[in-house]
Amino acid sequence: MSDGARALRIQLLIAFMCVAMLAYFAMLGRLAVAMIATLRAGFAHQKLARLIAADGMELDTSALPRRPSGRIERDAADALFATVRTEVEGDPDDWRRWYRLARAYDYAGDRRRAREAMKTALELHGRRGGADG
Repeated sequence: MSDGARALRIQLLIAFMCVAMLAYFAMLGRLAVAMIATLRAGFAHQKLARLIAADGMELDTSALPRRPSGRIERDAADALFATVRTEVEGDPDDWRRWYRLARAYDYAGDRRRAREAMKTALELHGRRGGADG
């Protein structure tokens, strides 16, 4: 192999490694953005949880029957959900009601709707300028 051909191979290898490294950094960037968004949502949910606790509006699940795994029995979770859904229907602009609905969805095992309800609670809370009331 001539020196020119060898040098070209090395340059192509370096170029390939640079492109691979750029692709890797792009993927890391997306992962970092997703991680930051998840952390921000978690902190926002914790804030709402503190406010709900301060208002004494947490869902009391202590008397509900549980499976051996610790999860609430499905029928009990569904009954709790029906009660909380009625609260939201009575006051759909109260973020606290939506927070409680999100928790009820979670207890009933519907994580997708729980996230949607929590997102609504956060939006309603934000519209009030982050006011606690």
